[in-house]
Amino acid sequence: MTKARVATMWLDGCSGCHMSMLDVDEAIIAIAGKIDMVYGPLVDAQEFPENVDVAIVEGAVSNQHDLDMIRKARARSRILVALGDCAVTSNVPAMRNAYSVRTILERVYVEGADEQKGAPKSGVPALLKHAIPLHEAVKVDLHVPGCPPSAPSILYVLNELLDGRIPDLKSKVRFG
Repeated sequence: MTKARVATMWLDGCSGCHMSMLDVDEAIIAIAGKIDMVYGPLVDAQEFPENVDVAIVEGAVSNQHDLDMIRKARARSRILVALGDCAVTSNVPAMRNAYSVRTILERVYVEGADEQKGAPKSGVPALLKHAIPLHEAVKVDLHVPGCPPSAPSILYVLNELLDGRIPDLKSKVRFG
């Protein structure tokens, strides 16, 4: 039996969705038998691979690196899942959207700095004008709301996808 190639990605968010994925507890053993985890924070892969069956992405798209990564994940994945409220709606990362990028950078790197005042010129990806949900950057095949989604709902989604079905989430998830 060929195992599904699964990748996870963490963009602008708190990693709570990845923590919730780990909360499936012993069920992770059964999932591990069905998949090859080819990319994510728990894997040493440095480059998002080709031919991914399912990409599970948490977090909003907030900077140029996020945008580049989500575009690469979409291009290289058969199914792309927006996991959690930040990926689905941009949630907490979008709280900055009321302010200009310049205002944010000045507040953090000038007003908030005790030393070396001034925004970095290199080594930090450029912020986008607004933090956006995944579907505003790429086509998303499945939206799984929750902050974070519960472990049982994530397990349901994974099992359905691995069995070749798009999950019916009406009674399984909620926002917040």
